[in-house]
Amino acid sequence: MTAASATLRVTKGHGTQNDFVLLDDRDGDLDLSPELVRELADRRAGLGGDGVIRVVASRRLPEGAAVLADEPSATWFMDYRNADGSVAEMCGNGVRVFAAFLERLGLWSDDELALGTRAGVRRVRRVAAPDGDGPWFAVDMGAWSVPGGADAVAAGYDAEVDVPGLQVARPALSVDVGNPHTVVVLREEELGAADLTRAPLVLPVPPHGTNVELVVPLGEREVDGVVAGHVRMRVHERGVGETRSCGTGAVAAAMAVRTWAGSGAPDVWFVDVPGGTVRVTALADGHAELAGPAVLVADAEIDLAAVVAGRRP
Repeated sequence: MTAASATLRVTKGHGTQNDFVLLDDRDGDLDLSPELVRELADRRAGLGGDGVIRVVASRRLPEGAAVLADEPSATWFMDYRNADGSVAEMCGNGVRVFAAFLERLGLWSDDELALGTRAGVRRVRRVAAPDGDGPWFAVDMGAWSVPGGADAVAAGYDAEVDVPGLQVARPALSVDVGNPHTVVVLREEELGAADLTRAPLVLPVPPHGTNVELVVPLGEREVDGVVAGHVRMRVHERGVGETRSCGTGAVAAAMAVRTWAGSGAPDVWFVDVPGGTVRVTALADGHAELAGPAVLVADAEIDLAAVVAGRRP
């Protein structure tokens, strides 16, 4: 299939209101150009979304073939693009929505799903939601790290972020979750004052850009007999702008606050974002698990000629 085809069937879904246009292109026939991604993600001239996710057989992409070499069961690849058309490593909320989409398509019914991403294999399982309202999807997000190493951990920061709307630049901690993040701690009143219609300035300038998380620690509470941390977060996503949620950002935020808290900090963290709440768990093997809802809200048929025309000045 090419972008010149008359129509394109898509599904719209979201994870805590981080929303995506989903494509079933399992045979890899679609020419998913940056222009087409921008047209689909446009909220006025297209369907609208924070990104576009394509289901494609791993063997159909070079990146997927590399994943299969390490994990033969990862037969499906999550081809994720930011709303600006740029290729991204992966997306934590998107992984859950991708899993729900595969389930809808009849491509996943086992207890665990191994799927390929540009950040490696991600494993997904269904879990009970804390409030009992429908199933959640839990994703092993792989290893997380503080790129600045022991010096950054000891100092509590390795970068500086100038956030529009705030008077002074703030120290920040870089966290890698398969994609780059920079986490800044604020007071509650500062979180609302931050202007994320403009990208924060991060120094040193990250070579591949970065997502910036603004977090407010909210203390600890007991959930199902386990002491859990609690934070509130806003995020400016690389290549997108402010979004209602960011799965990898929630992991980065939780692990940064856990790092700042030091020895004895909880392993489980609930992260409130404008679009809802997700749960992050630090696993014993140095990985982090992200759990939260995934909702498929609509199926649609896109008139590609109309979408392309709608982008013209």
